[in-house]
Amino acid sequence: MSGRFPLITDENVPGPLIGALRSAGWDVLHARDLFGENTDDDVLIEYAARRERVLVSTDQDHLQIAHRWLRAGKPFRMVWWKQAPYQHVRPRAFVDAFDALAAQADDPFRYPICYLKPQA
Repeated sequence: MSGRFPLITDENVPGPLIGALRSAGWDVLHARDLFGENTDDDVLIEYAARRERVLVSTDQDHLQIAHRWLRAGKPFRMVWWKQAPYQHVRPRAFVDAFDALAAQADDPFRYPICYLKPQA
């Protein structure tokens, strides 16, 4: 699908979701595979930004760092959702939400943080 963007997920994104995204053809790296356990949040957002990958996170700390980067004018892209309300949503719903985001006619990252709200 055109419009797709490469992703990197933090450690909080569940394995079944990463697997579902990969199965759907998304280019997904996982922080744990690159850096091992307990990846430093600043290191991960810096890695994503340098490699023009979209950071995928449910971590409140990453959201705070992203807002700090916004204030500093640093370029990055992030997809974020609050974990608790969506912990029982099936991975396919997330894949559909990512596909919808990628299919937008306008740039989905005009604002660098996209708040994902998959349908249950």
